[in-house]
Amino acid sequence: MSSQALPRNPAEQDSTICTLEDVQSEFFKDRALIVVSNRGPVTFHPVEGAEEVAEADEDELTYEYGQGGLVTALTGLCHYADVTWIATADTEEDLRWHHGTVPMNGDEIRIKFVEVEPTAYDRYYSMIANPLLWFLQHSMWDVPRAPVINQKTWRAWEDGYVEVNRGFAEAIAEVVREMDAPPLVMLQDYHLYLTAKFLREELSDEAEPTIMHFVHIPWPGPEYWRILPPAMRTAILEGLCSVDIIGLQTQQDKMNFLRTCRALLPQAEARFKRARVWYNNHATHVRYFPISIDVESLLEATESEKVAAERERLERVIGDNQLILRIERIEPSKNVVRGFQAFEEMLELHPMHRGKVKFLALLVPSRLGVDEYESYLEEIMAVVGRINANYGARDWEPIRIMIGHNYLRGVAAMQRYDVLLVNAIADGMNLVAKEGPMVNEKDGVLILSERTGAREQLESGALVISPCDIYATAEALHQALTMEEEERKSNAEHLRWLIEREDISGWLCRQLKTVIDLNL
Repeated sequence: MSSQALPRNPAEQDSTICTLEDVQSEFFKDRALIVVSNRGPVTFHPVEGAEEVAEADEDELTYEYGQGGLVTALTGLCHYADVTWIATADTEEDLRWHHGTVPMNGDEIRIKFVEVEPTAYDRYYSMIANPLLWFLQHSMWDVPRAPVINQKTWRAWEDGYVEVNRGFAEAIAEVVREMDAPPLVMLQDYHLYLTAKFLREELSDEAEPTIMHFVHIPWPGPEYWRILPPAMRTAILEGLCSVDIIGLQTQQDKMNFLRTCRALLPQAEARFKRARVWYNNHATHVRYFPISIDVESLLEATESEKVAAERERLERVIGDNQLILRIERIEPSKNVVRGFQAFEEMLELHPMHRGKVKFLALLVPSRLGVDEYESYLEEIMAVVGRINANYGARDWEPIRIMIGHNYLRGVAAMQRYDVLLVNAIADGMNLVAKEGPMVNEKDGVLILSERTGAREQLESGALVISPCDIYATAEALHQALTMEEEERKSNAEHLRWLIEREDISGWLCRQLKTVIDLNL
């Protein structure tokens, strides 16, 4: 690892680094924007004391904004464009409200909720999107045993995933027909793989919009896609090859998508040099746009009194110990169990750290209604209990777990770490790996799995490990805890430079600039 070399960033192969101000006024002077995702940027709730939803009117509804850089970046375009966001309803109040405008960043955004029958949604989301597609794309299936694709799976596909994607297409088509300016449709993630083809069919005799689809999770090679039956995988590839631009997280994802089309989509012509798939007399341009964080908002959060209060509470937990930190959703791909096993091995190999290092894990519940996720939480608690029992003392608890969604507590913890462990088995990007170095005040060391999307951008400032190699991870933890101050500082400064120059606005800007450059 060396922080002196500043390698050319892979993202620059697709589009030069730019700022949003460079393109937005030009791009949106004669365009509208439609953003489409499974969940929307706002969620409606009844105001306190309101009557039953069935009797309430819109004045008795309130809403909360979604969190995260994606919502911030895309809704920030409201100042420059006519923006409509289409999503499934998350609450009964969402359904009642259905569509209209809400204030956003000093402007307004139109929200349209797609009404989905609950059983169809459960099949679409809990049986096909999660876990079937999500586990497949993270290469997480124990293939000799799972998945088992049976009659129930096929019914979930036909009467869930296909049905909901068709419903999204119909909702988008309605909005397109109402717009005065030609829109750019930005589809988000693995829930909507079939939507673009259905939308083309809906608008077959009308002017069609420019369609982009960004996939936030990894894209494996064709070998893994063969797990799916031919009819399913062909439908997915046909849907994605109906878009004008498909955006992926990394160069490897981009190459895997081209390889998958060449191997598994009959009559598709995949050109690697041009990064283009020609199918059904339509060109799909394949690009990679590594997603990033909202640096400005993150740094503002560190100045808040609430973060200071969280920091004070954490200091009482950490004491005088060095701090190893991880912040993850509770899901198998995050490799939480092996991270604790590596810490255990470090304590065995390097007893000097016993009583002097605290491993703090901030874990966020995720899809606990899915059996694989619930059982993984049980594994986590079991290994932590064993390590604390074997190595702990009356005045030293080796591992502390805090479960729950508390963003400000996470920001406070990231300010304080000596080592940030990100050892995912597979991850589209992993934004914690970018957030941590931006706010950390101790020149903390980043240990980064080679299977994360963030590795392509950040490996020159991190200790890179194989996620299954517990011994190497243990040695990396020891190396990070004992690293010389000068090297720590140099690497931390380098990571901040890499992240700050390509924040969430840059991610969005490169997509818009690609549309301009391709004259779409």
